[in-house]
Amino acid sequence: MNTQNTAMMERTPFLLPDVAAADAGFTKEELAGDIDGLQLGFQRVKIPSGGQVQFELPGEDPDNPDYAKFLEGVIVYSHNANSYWPAGEDYDDNTPPSCQSTDGKVGYGCPGGLCSDCPNNRFGSDTKGTGKGKACKNQRVIYLLRSGEAMPIQLSLSPTSITPYTQFVNAAFVARRRGVCGSVVQIGLKKKNNGKDDYSVATFKRLYDFTGEQLAQIRAYANGFKDQIELILAQRTENIEAETGSGAEMERPARVMPENSGHFEVGTELNGDRDELPL
Repeated sequence: MNTQNTAMMERTPFLLPDVAAADAGFTKEELAGDIDGLQLGFQRVKIPSGGQVQFELPGEDPDNPDYAKFLEGVIVYSHNANSYWPAGEDYDDNTPPSCQSTDGKVGYGCPGGLCSDCPNNRFGSDTKGTGKGKACKNQRVIYLLRSGEAMPIQLSLSPTSITPYTQFVNAAFVARRRGVCGSVVQIGLKKKNNGKDDYSVATFKRLYDFTGEQLAQIRAYANGFKDQIELILAQRTENIEAETGSGAEMERPARVMPENSGHFEVGTELNGDRDELPL
């Protein structure tokens, strides 16, 4: 028996949202009634600062978050996101960036335009005097579905964690011609030092692959989720464009809610029209 099959036998089966809801005894109608009229959002998790090796997870009590050394689940979708704050302004959740992009391709605000042509998106443009980084903050936003949960958590990878993630996806999935959503992964943290400060970098490990009916179920969930998120991001981009008066043009998907067979149900206003980008 190979190592992966042995590991799967020792692990608790991964529960998809529909299965978890059924085990709890609540119907879809009951759950829908609980959230009627509410704007749903994701739990947001960030790469910590200062070389910490634990994730801070929002809990029921905002003043008492949970902490975890590892995050385990399925990456059902991910996308790039860029944000720019002018010199003298530090990154702050409560301070909207002057320019932002939901896909890392087109920015809206000041200066706006194609991210690939923007001087703020070039190495050496940072305002901290290092001469190495970018003035524009590049991120990769990951949506991680954990076992037994109805919605993914949203993990924003910092610039220093994007390369490890890219290398992981290439080795664990692209090289095997397998979609990222087809496996359960583990995300951890390690401390590094740039010669001056400690910082944290994400680590990635593939735990096991889905097969058979469970693989079909997670693929259906991921496909439906992707359609929904792309619709939400297109709406959010239009809102940013309207607020900033940007004139950049980009193609947007038609706003037709996808058929997802009940795997994922959420409205287009996930966190409200004026909520920040998923950073």
